[in-house]
Amino acid sequence: MAPSSADSEARTYRNASPGLAFFLTSVLSAVLMFVDHRSDYLGQLRGWLGTAIHPLQLAINSPAAGLHWMRENLVLRNTLIAENATLRKQALVQAVQLQRMAALQAENRRLRALLDSRARIPDRITVGRILAVDMDPLRHRVVLDKGSPQGTHAGQVLLDANGVVGQVMRAQVYSSEAILITDPDHAVPVEVVRNGMRSIAVGTGRLDQLSLPFLTRNADVKAGDLLVTSGLGGEFPAGYPVGTVTSVDGSEGDAFLEVMAKPAASLDRLHEVLLVLPPAVAVEPKAEPAEAPAP
Repeated sequence: MAPSSADSEARTYRNASPGLAFFLTSVLSAVLMFVDHRSDYLGQLRGWLGTAIHPLQLAINSPAAGLHWMRENLVLRNTLIAENATLRKQALVQAVQLQRMAALQAENRRLRALLDSRARIPDRITVGRILAVDMDPLRHRVVLDKGSPQGTHAGQVLLDANGVVGQVMRAQVYSSEAILITDPDHAVPVEVVRNGMRSIAVGTGRLDQLSLPFLTRNADVKAGDLLVTSGLGGEFPAGYPVGTVTSVDGSEGDAFLEVMAKPAASLDRLHEVLLVLPPAVAVEPKAEPAEAPAP
């Protein structure tokens, strides 16, 4: 009888009945599980097999993982876009509110300054708002929201918290036009506080400069002198600040000094002004006729 070989045993196993093959396979599996449980002989083999089939696992899971990744990223992207748009709108609204808050704070400071100035001024006044500014650089004119029904009249003096602004030229029903003291066509009688010397301040067409062209060479005026309204002419009440002398030039051969002053009022930042009203006329009560004595 010829000895059996591995090939013959394999052929015998393959040719065995299905029941026998199942039995043998089950026994082999049980033996392997028992050996693996009792010792770690097959651990290294499992590691090698796991490493070998890992690319296959990745390849099998890639379609589902990619689809899940795309779905999550699309949802996250849409969410981020919506949140970003909402945040941009909120930032824009808050920026506008902050700008308005800054404007309100500035207006509050101006009104406080005006009210404080009003408390120091004995004359009757009312607050007017600037509606428009003349765009001609050589015409310093503004339009106010006060008209003749509010007591506005031609020649009325305008002030801000620091000094004289100008005066009303024309008063209408709902508005009025005013000229600033820096307009080349405007002049205001002034007085030097230090020595009481009087002169006239004329507009130069620049918001930061006034001219005093009628001071002779021997006039006692110097830089830093405060100029106030003198009250001459009856248009401007006396004592309101007009400006401060900034330079005095007495070149040889000139009969008059070249004197420049800076306006006291903030003419480049006007929003509200004070309109000086004429003093109220006190009406004396009429004396009642004495009763005739009874006969």
